[in-house]
Amino acid sequence: MTINAFQLNGTHLVERPPVRLRAGKLTADLADGNLRAIRYDGIEVLRAISYLVRDRDWGTYSPEIVDLSIEQKEDRFEVAYQARCEGPGETRLVIDVRIAAYQDRLDFEGEAMTETGFETNRCGFCILHPIVGVAGSPAKVEHVDGEIVTTRFPDVIEPWQPFKDMRAITHQVMPDVQAECRMEGDTFEMEDQRNWSDASYKTYVRPLALPWPYQISANQPVRQKTSLVIRDTRHSAPRFAPATLGGAIKLKLGERTGIMPDIGVIVTPEEADATLTAKAVLSEIAPRELLFHFDPDAGHAAEALKTFTAIAAVHRGRSTLEIALPCKSSPASEAAEIAHQMQLAAFKPDAIMISPSVDRQSTPPGSTWPDCPPLDAVYAAARAAFPGMRIGGGMLSYFTELNRKRVPDGQLDFVSHCTNPIVHAADDLSVMQTLEALPFITRSVRAIYGDKPYRIGPSTIPMRQNPYGSRTMDNPSGARIPMANRDPRHNGRFAEAFALGYAIRVLDAGLECLTLSALTGPFGLIAGPAEPIEQGGRRPLFNAVRTLSALAGASWQECISSSPSEVLSFVARDAEGTKLHVVNLTSGERRVDYHASGKDLLLAPFATVALPLAD
Repeated sequence: MTINAFQLNGTHLVERPPVRLRAGKLTADLADGNLRAIRYDGIEVLRAISYLVRDRDWGTYSPEIVDLSIEQKEDRFEVAYQARCEGPGETRLVIDVRIAAYQDRLDFEGEAMTETGFETNRCGFCILHPIVGVAGSPAKVEHVDGEIVTTRFPDVIEPWQPFKDMRAITHQVMPDVQAECRMEGDTFEMEDQRNWSDASYKTYVRPLALPWPYQISANQPVRQKTSLVIRDTRHSAPRFAPATLGGAIKLKLGERTGIMPDIGVIVTPEEADATLTAKAVLSEIAPRELLFHFDPDAGHAAEALKTFTAIAAVHRGRSTLEIALPCKSSPASEAAEIAHQMQLAAFKPDAIMISPSVDRQSTPPGSTWPDCPPLDAVYAAARAAFPGMRIGGGMLSYFTELNRKRVPDGQLDFVSHCTNPIVHAADDLSVMQTLEALPFITRSVRAIYGDKPYRIGPSTIPMRQNPYGSRTMDNPSGARIPMANRDPRHNGRFAEAFALGYAIRVLDAGLECLTLSALTGPFGLIAGPAEPIEQGGRRPLFNAVRTLSALAGASWQECISSSPSEVLSFVARDAEGTKLHVVNLTSGERRVDYHASGKDLLLAPFATVALPLAD
C-alpha cells in the first residue's frame, strides 16, 4: 500500500530534505538556513546551530532565504545566504549569513541590519547540545570576563540557567576528542531545554534578565559569530560509526518492569456537547479517566457542569475536574462557589486538580512573579469545598512552570503537569526528538516529589495555551509552526507514533494516569467540522489511545532498542496474553530484529504494531 504525505503528516506540505555537508570527519545538515545534526566521526557533537529571530510572543519567524550559495569541496564547505524577516507595521530585518567548515573547525557568522527598526524578543544564535550521553557529563565554561570554570551539564533538570555570561563551552565528544563552542558578538547563557521537553541544552544570545521585547535600531548592524573547534588527540583516530547504520535495529528484553498507567481523555466545555454526541466512540475507547476542564475566567459556569454530568453518566471510569482558579477574591469563596455550581448540576467527580489561573503564565528569569495566594491556602480551600475527593495540584501548563514554582505537596493526593513538543521548534525531527527528554522530566519530578502519585497531561502536539506569550498561534494553512493551536500532524500517523512513543518513554515514571488527547476538537481522536479529514472520521491517534487504554493495569517489561531515536518498544502482559508493541518514529521504513518474536519486522513509516509472544 502506498502511503502519501497526508496520511503520514496530515498535510500535503512536505518538508524539504536537508543538504548534507562534509568537511573531513565533520558533517552537518543544512535545513532552512540552519545547521542540524553536527557530527564528528559519526558522533553527534551539536544538535543544531541556528540563527533565530523571535517576536514579542516568542513566536519564531520563518524568514525568506535568498541568494543561497553552497560550495562543497573535498575537505571543506562554505554556505552564504540572506535571510529576510517581515515584522509588524512593515518593519523589516535582513541577516547576511556566512558558514564555513574546514575539517576540525566550523564558523557560522550573521550580521543583522534593519532600515526601519525591528522589535524582537531575541535575535541571534541558538546552539543546541544533545542530552543523551551529555547529561551529567563534565564541561568547561569560559565566561565573558575570561574566568574558566570546570563544571558539569545538569543531570536533574535545572529550573534556571545553569551557565550565564558565557563566551565558550567545551565538552568531551568521545575519548580524546574535545569540542569547544565559542560565541562572539554578545553575552550568551544556557538554559536546560529539557524543561520544555526539548532534547537539548540551549545556549542563546542576550540574557533573559534584560528587558524584552527590545528594539534593534535602524541602520545599526548586529554582528555575531559561533565557532565549533574539534581537538582530536587520538593516535589512530578510529572511526566511530553508529552501530545500526545500514542494518536492522535490534530489540532485546531489559530488566525494568511496572504497571501500565490509566489513560485519560480531556473534555472542555467547548467540546462537551460534541463529546456527548460521540459517547459510543468514547465507550469503545473506554478510558479509565475523564479529565474535565473548568475555567471561570473563560466563562465556564453551571451549564458546562451539567453537560459534564451527562458525560460522566455514560462513562464507566473515573473523572477529575481540572480547575483554573481565578484567585481574584479569596480561594475559599471561589472554590465554594464552584462546589455550589457542581451541586446544582449534580456533578460528582472523583478528584479535583486545582491550580491558580495565573500560574498558567510563565515567569521567566528576571521577571517579577505575579500576585498569587499561597498555594497551601488554595489547597486548603479545595479540601474544604470538595470533601471526600482526591485533591491534586501542580501546573495546568508545563513541567517548566512546575520546576520553577515547586508546589507544596503536603496537602496533595497527586501532582500533575503537561508537556508540549512545539514550544521552540515544530519541524518533524525536533518534535520526535522531544521524546528523548521525557525520561529526564519524569526523573526530575520524582527527585522533587518522591513517590507521590503522579499524572501527566493533557499532552498533545497542538498547544492548548501559551505560557510564554499572549496567545497560541493560529495555523490556517496547516503548516509546521511553533506554539500553534492546531497542528496538521495531529491528523496523521505521525501523531499515532508520537503518542505510543510518549507512553513508552514515561513507563518508568510509575504514572497513575496519562492523558494524550481529547475525544473531539483540534486535540481530539475524531475529526470535527472544517477539518481536512471527514467529520467524525477517526484520526490515526485513535488507535494508539485505544490500545493504551486497553492496557491500563497490565504489567510491562522494558525492551531495549539499539536505536531508540528511530524505534521504541515494550512488552505488555495482561489476561489476553503477552504482546510486543513496537513503534517506528521515523518517516522511512525500518527493519527490526527481535529474536523472541520469531520475525524480522519491516516497519512502515510511523507504524505501530503489536505482536503476540509466547510466555
